Amino acid sequence: MAEPAPPRDIVLLVDDSPDALGFLTDALEQSGFSALIATSGQAALNIVERITPDIILLDAVMPSMDGFETCRRIKANAAISQVPVIFMTGLTETEHVVHALESGGVDYLTKPINVDELRARIRVHLRNARSAQSARVALDAAGRHLLAVRSDGSIHWSTPQATRLVNAAIGSDDGLDVVVREIGAFMRERNKAGTPRDNSLAISHGGQAALQLAFLGTIGPDEHLFRLTASSKRSDDEILRQHFALTQRESEVLLWIAKGKANRDIGEILGLSARTVNKHLEQIYVKLGVENRASAAVKAAHVLHEI
Repeated sequence: MAEPAPPRDIVLLVDDSPDALGFLTDALEQSGFSALIATSGQAALNIVERITPDIILLDAVMPSMDGFETCRRIKANAAISQVPVIFMTGLTETEHVVHALESGGVDYLTKPINVDELRARIRVHLRNARSAQSARVALDAAGRHLLAVRSDGSIHWSTPQATRLVNAAIGSDDGLDVVVREIGAFMRERNKAGTPRDNSLAISHGGQAALQLAFLGTIGPDEHLFRLTASSKRSDDEILRQHFALTQRESEVLLWIAKGKANRDIGEILGLSARTVNKHLEQIYVKLGVENRASAAVKAAHVLHEI
């Protein structure tokens, strides 16, 4: 039986020129990449909300929203901020190159695009991005709830476990937005010359302590590292674990079942295969004395609402 073909790297092409898009799409697909197309900055932002490309090729000069603003908005989204962006444009003055890099781009290609050069640069930046991502995945696999911020408090990167912890503590999928505001104030005070400051930050939500952040230090240019821990209040998965005598992983699966997540979504959130999620569910049903996920969700919700 033939081995399945490895997944293709996804390149998002953003250009308002149909001719440029056609040329680049053909060149990239012949080189083994999958191409997504956006004809405006807003269209690109809409796409990355649903699909995370491996790399973005971005035209600098477009109507309505230019490439520089598009790139800034992409980099402001912690979920996709690590996707490398290569600018493409006929502008060659130094100020434009600087503007592109300051907006968050990693490279700059001038039109007309040389396909061999484009392929080489894409592969270099994909390799670099994967090296950085591997380090963060390793941190997450080790159970590290870490995030890095810039001096203004905006998110530089966050391990998936840290993002899940924040959202669970805040009770929202936009939990990082709350954390950004608090860290921004923390960093502004810390940046004041001669102002002593604790290396810890407590974040409250709904009048109760939710998170503790410990400042670990500066690890790169404008990259400041924090470790997150939940407050002393028992987390929902801990409550379920103790009440039903579940394992750690079973309690996490049950919690997401109670939140209405499908098996596939739970697998992506917890880094598990669909088969592993099903195996955990079998044990959960036995321990809860139920026969299906709906009954398990009801039992879990009842326990959580009693606390």
